[in-house]
Amino acid sequence: MLTYEPTGAIVAAPTFSVPEAIGGVRNWDYRFSWIRDSSFTIYILLRMGFTDEADAYMGFINDRFQKSLTKDGGLPIMFTIRGETDIPEQELDHLDGYKGSKPVRIGNGAAFHQQFDIYGELMDGIYLYNKYGKPVSWDTWVSVRKMLDYVLTIMDQPDMSIWEVRNNKQHFVYSKIMLWVAFDRGLRLADKRCLPCPNRAKWLEARDNLYEEIMEKGYNVEMQSFIQSYENRTMIDSSILIAPLVFFITPNDPRFVNTMERILLPPEKGGLTVTGLVHRYDSELSDDGVGGPEGAFSMCTFWLVEALTRAGAYEPKYLVRAVNLFENMLGFANHHSMFSEEISRTGEQLGNTPQAFSHLALISAAFNLDRAINGRREGT
Repeated sequence: MLTYEPTGAIVAAPTFSVPEAIGGVRNWDYRFSWIRDSSFTIYILLRMGFTDEADAYMGFINDRFQKSLTKDGGLPIMFTIRGETDIPEQELDHLDGYKGSKPVRIGNGAAFHQQFDIYGELMDGIYLYNKYGKPVSWDTWVSVRKMLDYVLTIMDQPDMSIWEVRNNKQHFVYSKIMLWVAFDRGLRLADKRCLPCPNRAKWLEARDNLYEEIMEKGYNVEMQSFIQSYENRTMIDSSILIAPLVFFITPNDPRFVNTMERILLPPEKGGLTVTGLVHRYDSELSDDGVGGPEGAFSMCTFWLVEALTRAGAYEPKYLVRAVNLFENMLGFANHHSMFSEEISRTGEQLGNTPQAFSHLALISAAFNLDRAINGRREGT
């Protein structure tokens, strides 16, 4: 389960510096607990009946609310399994990594990043825990209110987002969607539990303003596609596939469908899909401050499967496409039926393994695909 029982922390992967391309420089240490990854985990744990693990992680997060806030009231993006936040990144120059890939890194420099999307993932996790697990406590709600009031102060700022770029901050569309999620879930939780919410009007205004802003600045009308960031208006990014999964947009909205169709194209035609595998973005065209090649992302491929599944409720051809992509992707699992972070064009697994994010996306895609297929059968 990649959980650390003494604290309830959930790690991204148990390995470090397994390369994302053989001989490449994208070699990171994933033996830490990211808020993003772990918050997505809550829903899957609850749906699969692992309530004790979900409870333990909520306890871990409640402790972080009390002990780990930054000076301005924000949360660090990641912790050690013991809840520490000092995670300096080091390069071990005296070592060669897998198949000679260098550098070998321990620690993770992203620990000091500003990645504002984490507030959306965390709020979604808290909302789902309250819905499918146990009602959140008053103290947790007070912490949520403080957190969302803090988000009001940073929602207009650029960040480094889910892909943890190592150069310039940007207004990434993924982060803006997740900030919308943060306010949306906070408002929903307050209404569901009739919890006092002094800044309800401000949260509502922020949520609505973010939606309008994303639709205006995060969509390229000429390309008919959502884009990576407000600054990078010709770059597409597969992280947008999360939009219907978090109910930001309906899966049959023309803006999303057009974006999904573009992602399905091969890179030479402006897309991100190669042999049924989805890349984060075109690393040859996008400067993320790291450089070097990388494989297709397992998580993004499963996100595409789920997005197609949801779109298939309105257009059956997408459900067929989802089944084909899902079955194709399962063929890249290793001998333990597990997935790493990425897959090469030759089918070799790349990056740290087994990666929690990949399996969370797999389970969610499988759950929704099964429900869609059985629902159609029951309706015929």
